Amino acid sequence: MGSPSGDAVTDLIEVQTSALDGAALDWAVAQVEGIKVAIAEPHYGADWRVYRPESGGKYSPSTEWAVGGPLIERETLHLFSKTSSQPWAATNAGGFVGFGSTPLVAACRAIVAAKLGYTVQVPRELIQ
Repeated sequence: MGSPSGDAVTDLIEVQTSALDGAALDWAVAQVEGIKVAIAEPHYGADWRVYRPESGGKYSPSTEWAVGGPLIERETLHLFSKTSSQPWAATNAGGFVGFGSTPLVAACRAIVAAKLGYTVQVPRELIQ
């Protein structure tokens, strides 16, 4: 997986796709989508964030329906409500499944699993 543009990624670590959350999940989705992103360090009480360097806009498909919603539709994901500690599940026609606390998190995990597998490499600094 390539480094995001802008800020240099110092170290990639291997994590389970099911454990990806926040900026790490957004970064992995950007890699799947071939979107050029950079990462910004925490400041003013905000966590790490993934952004598009050309616009400076935040890239967060795991929290913003305007970004993640079209991915769900394009990938023809099916969302299911569950009752466990991960109340949402998303699956595609290929049988890849993602679980999450929200429909967008579950969908993003399913997208990453389908394209990159159930184990991925992400920048160390994004894993909290």
